[in-house]
Amino acid sequence: MAKIKTAYFCQNCGVESAKWVGKCPSCGEWNTYVEEVVQKDEGKRGTWQSDRSPAKTSKPKRLREINYEEQSRLVTGDAELDRVLGTGIVPGSLVLIGGEPGIGKSTLMLQIALMLNGTKILYVSGEESESQIKMRSERMKYQSDQCYILSETNTQQIFQQIAVLEPDLLVIDSIQTLHSQYVASAAGSVSQVRECTAELMKFAKQTGTPVFLIGHITKDGSIAGPKILEHMVDTVLQFEGDRHLSYRILRTSKNRFGSTNELGIYEMHVDGLKAVTNPSEILLTQREEQLTGVAIGAMLEGNRPLLIEIQSLVSPATYGTPQRSSTGHDAKRLSMLLAVLEKRGGMRLGQQDVFLNIAGGLRVDDPGLDLAVCASIISSHEESPIDPGTCFAGEVGLGGEIRAVNRIESRIAEASKMGFKRIILSRYAIRGLDRSKFPIEIVPIGKLEEMYRLLFL
Repeated sequence: MAKIKTAYFCQNCGVESAKWVGKCPSCGEWNTYVEEVVQKDEGKRGTWQSDRSPAKTSKPKRLREINYEEQSRLVTGDAELDRVLGTGIVPGSLVLIGGEPGIGKSTLMLQIALMLNGTKILYVSGEESESQIKMRSERMKYQSDQCYILSETNTQQIFQQIAVLEPDLLVIDSIQTLHSQYVASAAGSVSQVRECTAELMKFAKQTGTPVFLIGHITKDGSIAGPKILEHMVDTVLQFEGDRHLSYRILRTSKNRFGSTNELGIYEMHVDGLKAVTNPSEILLTQREEQLTGVAIGAMLEGNRPLLIEIQSLVSPATYGTPQRSSTGHDAKRLSMLLAVLEKRGGMRLGQQDVFLNIAGGLRVDDPGLDLAVCASIISSHEESPIDPGTCFAGEVGLGGEIRAVNRIESRIAEASKMGFKRIILSRYAIRGLDRSKFPIEIVPIGKLEEMYRLLFL
């Protein structure tokens, strides 16, 4: 009887150790090492082969001798997903999609599979039965004769069906449910996730077939499994949003074939996810009366300009220590802006509770929203509403100066398209700007005091 081989793996970063240790030497986390069975059949491991990709021996080449031809991408027809991926799906790419339970990951991938008519797609589900997937597909208004469903979790059985079907696109739902017979540990463990991902990556690169992996997330929002999983794949997408609200946000945190700053917005309906073509319209609250503490900021997410509503509430601190709370905005940057308003603007905010909210559930990090945040806080503090036809675009420095932001023309054009009458920005941003192109009043300022006198005096 062969001796069972075991090893210890860090559940946070995936580092292997021969013995248990309290603190991981790689990521520094405590009590994350778990013992797993790692007995493997090295002679059979990674034996994926196909007539489409005969085995070949790699030899080193000079860089100038390598012939490069840009591969044509597979356009899905979903404008939001294509934008996030970088104009389409790259052949042979490995894409990981993570998100909370019930957020719509499986719905999104099944919808894409049904939309791609003329492309042979294999949808492998380890969590749902074939009848459950059929029930979901009937709610969608898409029909496809090239979408094949397989309910299986063993990777060797999956590869046997792939060799027979030879799909053009493979979807795995989810990577944590798969298990390989070459690893003896349970499905979802560090060694199983790493082994199954390695087999799928080898298949994708050898055959040029794009593979989508759906992944679970932990309670802190990161992809479940070893950190090496995110390093192995080509693209990592995060599907975010509140399950109790209808809007979903698809953003990329890693992309070897495009930008990592793009953003896709969907709206969940009974018959599937619908792409939101004008996100500025949904991010602006329809108000019947003017409210204090509300300002509109022009921001950029990748190449897409957005207008978002910033809401602030400033009130006297009930308890000894004033609260500083922000939703969707960096708390440290909020503290910096409050310090600038106190030091440079003379506002007494030391004994005030300040609450900041980004409407629509977005998380923003564009410094071009600083001016809108300051205007919102001043409006709430002074109990004076801002004209609803005014928006802002500018970065605030520690000296109280308004700094220029990039791509100001795109921000002005988006504000004009949404019907705003005036945009307040830095005077340094209008150098070389042709104001006659925009049917909107452009108001340049250089200091926070100028904005205060303009809006609140």
